[in-house]
Amino acid sequence: MGHPQYEVTQGQVLLDGEDVLEMEVDERAQAGLFLAMQYPSEISGVTTSDFLRSSINSRREEGDEISLMKFIKEMDEALDYLEIDKNMAQRYLNEGFSGGEKKRNEILQLMMLQPEIAILDEIDSGLDIDALKVVSKGINKLRNDNFGCLIITHYQRLLDYITPDQVHVMMQGRVVKSGGPELAQRLEAEGYDWIKQELGIEDETVGQNA
Repeated sequence: MGHPQYEVTQGQVLLDGEDVLEMEVDERAQAGLFLAMQYPSEISGVTTSDFLRSSINSRREEGDEISLMKFIKEMDEALDYLEIDKNMAQRYLNEGFSGGEKKRNEILQLMMLQPEIAILDEIDSGLDIDALKVVSKGINKLRNDNFGCLIITHYQRLLDYITPDQVHVMMQGRVVKSGGPELAQRLEAEGYDWIKQELGIEDETVGQNA
């Protein structure tokens, strides 16, 4: 996504044949990359609806901006689907939002922008079971052959509602184990010790990506 503290020293990241490493951060977003953060930032003075409409138009050709009526209709449908109070659209982006509201708002953005590739960083963090179900419902609605989603999580509970195609376990920035949904189920049942034993290590922090 272009974090300034990271430098890619080898390889390419291609999206539709274009190297995103050669793009600025805003260009990456316009090309179809999306990042839902674990702790979304608050932006005072910018309403959620204005943010969404500007973001949508930034991905469209000049002169082909989404009409106000079409935008309102699509936003209202998404708000209803995610069981979000419509008043939230007029509130400043994430300002004063609860943790659950912030996460639902990230999924609202995902549904409205319809990116090609989405990275969801611990989208389940801090959610109660009802909010988790709603967030999962929004992600599942977008599931199709033209949409790729990398979900970063430490817990099986999210995967009770979103069945992953592949599960990867990462350690120190490297994939050390891959498998299907059954891998996540085994990790939930047995923890990570068996992977550490396979790799011959004793005490490392391990993360799970689906």
